[in-house]
Amino acid sequence: MQFIADVRHRAARERRRIVFPESSDERTLAAVAVLEDERIVEPVLLLDPARPETHARARALGVETIDIRDHAEATAQRLLERRSAKGLTAAIAESLARDTLYAGAAMVARGEADGSVAGAVRTTADVLRAALWLIGAAPGVSTVSSAFYMVVPPFRDASEETLTFTDCAVVPAPSAEQLADIASAAADDRRAIAGDEPRVALLSFSTRGSGAGPSVELVQEATALLRSRRPDLAVDGELQGDAALIRQVAERKAKGSAVAGTANVLVFPSLDAGNIAYKLVQRLAHASAVGPIIQGLAKPCSDLSRGAVPDDIINVAAITALQAGRRP
Repeated sequence: MQFIADVRHRAARERRRIVFPESSDERTLAAVAVLEDERIVEPVLLLDPARPETHARARALGVETIDIRDHAEATAQRLLERRSAKGLTAAIAESLARDTLYAGAAMVARGEADGSVAGAVRTTADVLRAALWLIGAAPGVSTVSSAFYMVVPPFRDASEETLTFTDCAVVPAPSAEQLADIASAAADDRRAIAGDEPRVALLSFSTRGSGAGPSVELVQEATALLRSRRPDLAVDGELQGDAALIRQVAERKAKGSAVAGTANVLVFPSLDAGNIAYKLVQRLAHASAVGPIIQGLAKPCSDLSRGAVPDDIINVAAITALQAGRRP
């Protein structure tokens, strides 16, 4: 896939320092070996103090390894600074500091790594909690969300395309404010990851008032919010899927739109819609689904599917490096 080849190539030009908290996982080790060999990122493996029998295998790769106990005090201190007002005690902070997920997120927060990649073993909730507690959302963003980059067969011209589907994994029933946040973060990451200009369509069963109801009003409100916040973006909504993607349909349903028929960022009105859509496109159109990519964090901490294979981990690591590249 050209998209994946391009992502890896551009990540290798920057060679960001990416930390991997799941060094006891064989798929992660296989991915790290390739990432190091092809110099896509500078990988750092965190040794799990609860799994000492896995340390030798991690060290044998010849990449940097870190015993998180050496950083436990700094990790606990960061947790207390950010969470003590919400009831986190010193004892709990010290316990969490011995967890590689929290140690990895703390390294990113302190600027000792550019990003973190985990989730092959741990749940999305675990990965997100560590990232939110230690890093938090980017300035101006209150909603952390996710996207899949869907590499689809040709359907508008002779070339494969990459579409951003958001949100497909994190926010179940977004408000209009949250939908605007999700769309804004997806557009910013689209620029960094795909390297092109985002054209954002907020999707509905209605196009420009052809239908009515609370969900239509939600998307209309989100579109208005996004336009007021981000006049730099090409945005339209509410649009049906065919109006967003197909020029001939757009000419009939949304004539004059700068986005309809050419959209590359599809913002779904609910997690149900987004998750169902990406899985259908993946299976029926034989698309490749790259992600989930966490968006909206101040610094990138990426989640993996627990069914991830080494290639998935390599791709997410490269994308994490590109996300890091656009942040100060």
